[in-house]
Amino acid sequence: MSLLSEIKAAVTNCGLPVETGVFSDEPPEEYVVVTPLADTYELHADNLPEYETQEARLSLFSRGNYLKRKKQLSKTLLAADFTITDRRYIGHEDDTGYHHYAIDVAKLYGL
Repeated sequence: MSLLSEIKAAVTNCGLPVETGVFSDEPPEEYVVVTPLADTYELHADNLPEYETQEARLSLFSRGNYLKRKKQLSKTLLAADFTITDRRYIGHEDDTGYHHYAIDVAKLYGL
């Protein structure tokens, strides 16, 4: 499996629509956009990496109270063995009416 497919499965299990990069359809009241951040070989010795660390940002957009979804997404991601590296409120988008909350995750994959 890949990071993006595992994230999409976790978000879908929370009952939220999810897309990568940009939400292309008419946006619902709540949705998630996943943005890949990095693929690194930080954990290796002897110049031969055994693991790749993949990282991505989940952007939760909600027109209502986002706190319940933030908690639900965080619990689901942790249960799926993701490492949450950052969580932060980005702000309210006055032009669209959405609250934007970001959750950054990382996961190790063997090569």
